[in-house]
Amino acid sequence: MDTLFKKVSGKIEKEISHISDRLGVKLVDKVPTHTSGLNVAPLSQRDVFRFRKQRGINLGSWFVQERWLCESTYCGCGGGQSDLHIAQGANGKGIMEHHWDTWITEEDWGAIQAQGFNTVRLPIGYYHLSGIDPSVLDDTDFEPYKNIFSGAWLRILRAIGDAERYGLGVLIDLHAAPGAQNRDAHSGTGTGEVRMWTRTNLSRTVHALQVLTAQLASRPNVVGIELVNEPANNNQVQKCDAWDAPWYSKIVGARPDFVVLDHHLYRCFTPGDASMSGDEHATALRNSAPLVSLSAAARGNLIVGEWSAALNPASLRSNEAGEQDRQRRVWARAQLDAYEASCGGWFFWTWKKGTGWDAGWCAKDATLAAILPPWVGGRRKSEIRRIPSEPGWKRQAQSGAFDQHKNYWASRGTYNELWRFEDGYSAGWDDAILFLTFNDNGPSVSELGFRGEWLKRRVADHIRVRGKGENIWEFEHGFNQGFDAAWAGAF
Repeated sequence: MDTLFKKVSGKIEKEISHISDRLGVKLVDKVPTHTSGLNVAPLSQRDVFRFRKQRGINLGSWFVQERWLCESTYCGCGGGQSDLHIAQGANGKGIMEHHWDTWITEEDWGAIQAQGFNTVRLPIGYYHLSGIDPSVLDDTDFEPYKNIFSGAWLRILRAIGDAERYGLGVLIDLHAAPGAQNRDAHSGTGTGEVRMWTRTNLSRTVHALQVLTAQLASRPNVVGIELVNEPANNNQVQKCDAWDAPWYSKIVGARPDFVVLDHHLYRCFTPGDASMSGDEHATALRNSAPLVSLSAAARGNLIVGEWSAALNPASLRSNEAGEQDRQRRVWARAQLDAYEASCGGWFFWTWKKGTGWDAGWCAKDATLAAILPPWVGGRRKSEIRRIPSEPGWKRQAQSGAFDQHKNYWASRGTYNELWRFEDGYSAGWDDAILFLTFNDNGPSVSELGFRGEWLKRRVADHIRVRGKGENIWEFEHGFNQGFDAAWAGAF
């Protein structure tokens, strides 16, 4: 996977550099800005979408089809299981385009927003780019079917625009890569072969990611592009670890840029999963806190891009529907608590299914069964009592915090560079206001999620204006205190 990082990063950064020149705006590692006296421009909409906590939902089986989620798209291909099989079957183009136009409706967008989700994860395949760059499909399994998928790209753009109208960010997930990155049918081909890691297919994957970057870098609500979904590292695919999180977290943590690890957590597939009840899975997650160490290794740049309330039937411990739902509820709520505490974001899999009731995997059904809460969005905008923008309020809070900081170090005979603490406190306070007042048309307050990454950029602002020193930690300490104080004061 590190090879793919290296191949992708240089080429994509070059591509974005060209885009930046055309747009007159820096899109890579853009330094967020605030109003606290560092002589910088106002915060941008793109910054908040990217750095806020992502409370998300997957829009599974919209573009990349999965038969267990939506049976109707397979009506022309017999026992087929993948997008390739649909394309090879009868009326593939008509079936696909009808599905793309009807799977997610205005009613769905409104319900997603009303429940407090602020981001959607949109799985797509490289072949869905044929309408913008047909060469992405050259010499691949999907080359003969370019025309079938040619209408997908405009619909993907429409989905991004619809999401923006509802205040939703979009994480574009390359769910199916050239050659297939795992054995599952949702990697596009359904052959069970993993061929993405050949030199040729890696180059094709990079090409697809370059096209995505060139087309989407300027879209303010596109929060990221996921390099590839659930890649198999070798012939032994480890189910549901997506796929070697401790190893990937160290790679992400060592990078200087804003790269995020997407970890998937399921507890319904293995014999070990089946041996534990929902209560036991919930207790184990709370007690072991595996995400704490992963997040620390990744410098806080961690999301759980797929999770569900699903349990192995043996884990439900009862044939009674109410008890089964209780087991799912306990498991789902334990996950929500863990992800809120340790991650920059999370995305439930998935929003809807075509037919049948499924409160383990379908968020709509899980909500009706009270397995998922009716509101998942953190603080509501209606809860804000007042915006902490009065100068006197800030001065008083800053003065009190500064005196405590100064007295603590004075008692130890050390004064350091106390002015850095003041600068940090002011910057943190002002940034909290900017997040509190961000207007995205949604009902939930945008909460800073990737604080370490955000603070790294604020430190760069500070050093640029005030210079380097051995006590930059004082700026960081002040920033965190100022941000938290202003945030708490608003509610």
